[in-house]
Amino acid sequence: MRKYFGTDGIRGHVGQFPITPDFMLRLGWAAGMAFRKHGKCRILIGKDTRISGYMFESALQAGLSAAGADVSLLGPMPTPAVAYLTRTFHADAGIVISASHNPHNDNGIKFFSGRGTKLPDEVELMIEELLDTPMTVVESAQLGKASRINDAAGRYIEFCKSSVPTSTDFSGLKIVLDCAHGATYKVAPAVFRELGADVVVIAAQPDGLNINADVGSTHVGQLQKAVVEHGADLGIAFDGDGDRVMMVDHTGAVVDGDELLYIIATDLQERGRLLGGVVGTLMSNLGLELALKARDIPFVRAKVGDRYVMAEMLERDWVLGGENSGHIVCAQHVTTGDAIIAALQVVLALRRRGQSLAQERLAWHKCPQVLINVRFAGDRDPLVDPQVKAASDSVTERMGGRGRVLLRKSGTEPLVRVMVEGDDETEVRGYAEELANVVTEVCA
Repeated sequence: MRKYFGTDGIRGHVGQFPITPDFMLRLGWAAGMAFRKHGKCRILIGKDTRISGYMFESALQAGLSAAGADVSLLGPMPTPAVAYLTRTFHADAGIVISASHNPHNDNGIKFFSGRGTKLPDEVELMIEELLDTPMTVVESAQLGKASRINDAAGRYIEFCKSSVPTSTDFSGLKIVLDCAHGATYKVAPAVFRELGADVVVIAAQPDGLNINADVGSTHVGQLQKAVVEHGADLGIAFDGDGDRVMMVDHTGAVVDGDELLYIIATDLQERGRLLGGVVGTLMSNLGLELALKARDIPFVRAKVGDRYVMAEMLERDWVLGGENSGHIVCAQHVTTGDAIIAALQVVLALRRRGQSLAQERLAWHKCPQVLINVRFAGDRDPLVDPQVKAASDSVTERMGGRGRVLLRKSGTEPLVRVMVEGDDETEVRGYAEELANVVTEVCA
């Protein structure tokens, strides 16, 4: 059992343990000790645009230096960019200071291995063990040094462009980008403009406090409005750290991760580059599974979380996987979920087929799916409560094989996610509300 790490690193409310400067100092030291090889190591640090990133960057840097680790600072940079740069600079590890799609008063830490992948369990456990030991400082001559990589953004922009053929030309395409006042605010507009698109940018004025505030992949209302007002062909919404993407077609209709995954998968299949099947999650829409089956594309479900999607992809040697939330991993290009890379693959597929996003999103039927989040407190696990189990079993039985019920705890917030999916929207919503009410009563 992990003491600090969740499904996506360490995350919480700024100022509340463990998201405090003193803990980050110790975390930096523990990470430096864990990654040291032959007495030295090099670790990259990137962050999103939230105000607390400056504080935690300094604390991590001090702890790493105390352990004898050299530090290379990237500044505000999308999470997948840190993974890419860690790999290309041959660093021992990469650290991202971000709470992804959460508001500015949350923050967190994600780690990448030297290969640009999520850390193996044994390394996370080693860091946790070191956190519970007395902190030491290496000899003065062995202290780590810090430097800044000034061309990090340019390197990542060129990498993103290299994921599409050199002949790619998006001219004549009008795109609205919603950067969530987050880490993509510089690089995403540059990528699409340099590929020839007419780009309108919203939510790209970060002030440290407005990250994800009613914008981005979890709040697409402003993007929908902007796409229609500007007469754009489509809109693209990133989350605060740039590893999630959602889209909007020219009518303002939302296109989620499942639909984007289908577009990429079928394009790869048509070009003979799919190499296996597609990995989804327990939350992937049943309609996606059925649509892929109709195309003879294998589909398997992993646990929710891009690390589990990636693990399943690696085990099967498949190149594509993702979540309906917009985490999409295109393993022929990247080692983790990358919103800009995924968006490029979608737009490229549309251009190849001469289709609009509105036409592509109608290629298969989504089963009605209702998700209700129920907040809980304390150490009690609502999912093992007999009353909750009985209610879930009852709904499953009444659906008679025409849908799915899924109850799970969030890996990043104290929430129980109640999901019901089936062929009748009114029925599905009623069942979801019924289960959510039971969970709420138990959590009260």
